[in-house]
Amino acid sequence: MKFNYKLIGFSTVFALMLSGCERSFEDLEKDPNRPVTAPASLVLKGIEMDMYSKTGTPFSDEMRWNQFYAINYNYYGNNEYQWSAFEDHYPTLKNVIKMEEEAKRAGAADVNVYSALGKFFRAFFFDQMSVRAGDLPMSQALLGLEEVAPKYDSQKDVYMQILTWLDQSNADMTALIAAGDTKVTGDFYLGEDLKKWQKVVNGLKLRILIRLSKKENEAGMNVKARFSEMLANPTKYPLMDGMADNLEFKFNNFNKYPSNPDNFGFDATRQNMAQTYVGLLTARKDPRVMVTTEPAGSQLKAGKQPSDFTAFVAASSGEDLSDMSNKAGKNNGAGFAPGEYSFQSRSRYYSNYTGENTFIVGYPEMCFNIAEGINRGWATGSAEDWYKKGIKASQEFYGVKTGALTMTYSKTGGRAATDFVNYTINFDFDAYYAQPLVKYAGNSVAGLEQIVTQKYLAFFMNSGMEAYFNYRRTGFPKFMTGVGTGNSGRIAVRWQYPLTERTTNETNYKAAIQSQFSGKDDINDLIWLSK
Repeated sequence: MKFNYKLIGFSTVFALMLSGCERSFEDLEKDPNRPVTAPASLVLKGIEMDMYSKTGTPFSDEMRWNQFYAINYNYYGNNEYQWSAFEDHYPTLKNVIKMEEEAKRAGAADVNVYSALGKFFRAFFFDQMSVRAGDLPMSQALLGLEEVAPKYDSQKDVYMQILTWLDQSNADMTALIAAGDTKVTGDFYLGEDLKKWQKVVNGLKLRILIRLSKKENEAGMNVKARFSEMLANPTKYPLMDGMADNLEFKFNNFNKYPSNPDNFGFDATRQNMAQTYVGLLTARKDPRVMVTTEPAGSQLKAGKQPSDFTAFVAASSGEDLSDMSNKAGKNNGAGFAPGEYSFQSRSRYYSNYTGENTFIVGYPEMCFNIAEGINRGWATGSAEDWYKKGIKASQEFYGVKTGALTMTYSKTGGRAATDFVNYTINFDFDAYYAQPLVKYAGNSVAGLEQIVTQKYLAFFMNSGMEAYFNYRRTGFPKFMTGVGTGNSGRIAVRWQYPLTERTTNETNYKAAIQSQFSGKDDINDLIWLSK
């Protein structure tokens, strides 16, 4: 037998080199120019940014699916409910684990501000995925090489765990606050204040409980009892007191509002308002429509005043896109020719880069969630009081309150200060509230529709897909359909799973699809939450 002595010799020398260096392969593969650790506070910033940027931003596809506005220019998309996979939040959840590890590495106790927030983030991101698709890999997920093909947990188990995480987060925060440990270094949402974060944790829990309204009698979930306990024990479950407690993203000249002077020429007239949103406001003579929306050019040309609610006209999301484009109005070189449809307010959304803050978990929603729970008989209290608080909070966000209100519209369809015209209206909340469409109809289906409708209006350009999720859960308000929304005239009711699940976790993916949807990953099949 012949041996390759050159190869043996080289191998021997290489082995001696390695033993002489006494360095492991893991040491050798490390790049000395790249950090392998980061402060928990820095990791937190990335997680917080993902909460905003990956769950539905203003003037995004999600806002079309909420039927707040509609695309009328097919180069930028359409209004169809033909979505596919949901946003994969597992990479962000891995960063949550990293944040907790880095806090411990720096000497933090087992229960610390980052571990308490970590439970909240788990609840938030798993909800964002499950509410879209159904069952999820959860108990065996995020284990690294220990489990590369995690099984799927049922949606019921996912939501049981979400509620557990939120309860644990709230309890941990109570203990930390009692010990004086309230600073969340790195937080850019709530001023590094753990006390405010605790209110948000409980605001999210109320959202989750309302999300489970179709499962109020589900064994083991105790939806009604959990809801009642929260309202009965505000010391244990502190809640948001007002708009200052919102979890919201604030824009600046670096993180620009999605609609701003830079993209005015691209999409200001290619995104007209949707009638689902505008019609609800004009029917209630609600001045919020004058703040967020321009009067339609053709209505002004016909002699209507901008203070006339009937001057605000929007398109059905179901309208054929080419028809919508023709009716919307065209650039004639000296501004925009009068069109049939209203556009978003130039003064509010295109005159600067900061726009308006975007809620992720907001006080108005919390008020309406409490009102809905009481309406359903889950707790004692006045649904009407909470309903009115939610309306007032949302209106005041837009500067609408009793008194003389100055409104603005663009006379030429431009965005320069010289294009704007001011006009004044008088508003009285009591008179507004006295309208039959607004005044609470009592703890009935009619009252429930009013609550969910006002919640929808408060969600305008906020809170991702929450407006749609509430529609899917209750049927309120009614969404418009037609050739423009595609999907055979249907509003899709779920998302598909990401391609990575189909390619790297095929066996468990197929089992989950089979058990939920008879083997078809279809956007028109109901998930457990909706049954």
